[in-house]
Amino acid sequence: MKMMLWRGLGLLLMLTAMALPLMRAIDRPVESLVGRWAMPPSDFMEVDGQLVHWRDEGPRQDPHPIVFLHGVAASLHVWEAWAQDLSPRHRIIRLDLPGFGLTGPLSESHLQGATADYSAENLARFTWRVLNELKVEQATIVGHDLGGEVAWRLALMAPSKVQRLVLMGATGWPDPPQRQVLGLRMARWPVLGALGDGIMPRALVARSLADTYAQPERITPEQVDRYHELLLRDGNRAALRQFLAQPADHDAVTRLKVMSRPTLLIWGQQDLQVPPAAGERFARLMPHARLLLLPHVGHQVPEEQPGLALEALRTFMRQPLGSTQHQ
Repeated sequence: MKMMLWRGLGLLLMLTAMALPLMRAIDRPVESLVGRWAMPPSDFMEVDGQLVHWRDEGPRQDPHPIVFLHGVAASLHVWEAWAQDLSPRHRIIRLDLPGFGLTGPLSESHLQGATADYSAENLARFTWRVLNELKVEQATIVGHDLGGEVAWRLALMAPSKVQRLVLMGATGWPDPPQRQVLGLRMARWPVLGALGDGIMPRALVARSLADTYAQPERITPEQVDRYHELLLRDGNRAALRQFLAQPADHDAVTRLKVMSRPTLLIWGQQDLQVPPAAGERFARLMPHARLLLLPHVGHQVPEEQPGLALEALRTFMRQPLGSTQHQ
């Protein structure tokens, strides 16, 4: 019996060794990705020495633009349907946060010691600097997942910059997910996470994306290609591991009880990554917040059924400042 087990283990190791070269995925320079993922209206700028991939659409004279912030391992592309719908009437600004998309890892000028700081607090400071660079005085800030936490931290940090706040599946509470995305779970494991710097099978990305959907059949091959290829952007996988390894800071969320800005909370009823209970806690804490639960939607609110959330956002934008509705 022991001999059979050892032979089985040896066969498994041999097959793994043969499969690894087939799954090998080397880092890709940003220039090789621009042709597919940074077509107009994409643009690049430097903010304090950091390269930033961004898009600016709609009427430039709009004094109160809408700024969209994506989540973990995502990019500004998740807001495409939103930009198409809203840009005829609103100025729409999107950016890839540092560590993700074509913006890529933090430059040396932004490193704190030997370790890059990808905390939501630091990303909020960086977003504030971007808005200053673009001379945006005040905006509606819309954030999903990590981008939602960046949004509410920005609102606490620089309240004069925020006119309205929209949070979708936003992080910040200490509660663990009901189901961790497979790719993120593996990236947290020291050995597998390190291997991920050289191995990133497309099938793993597809499975991880499916974990964020209530209806995975809505996912398109192009979406999987986008998430996969942008994860291969030079430095992004290492940045993701650094982000996941950072200690969580859940103390700041309680300060939202003094948030004076009108806030719309949008959650998928079948969100297993940041469950609706988190949205309910935000709604109880924030004095001017309204919570909307979307049926048959998971964590990926921006892409799974954007039309449902867009209708709520349009209504929210039409409301006079100072008016709030609760449900």
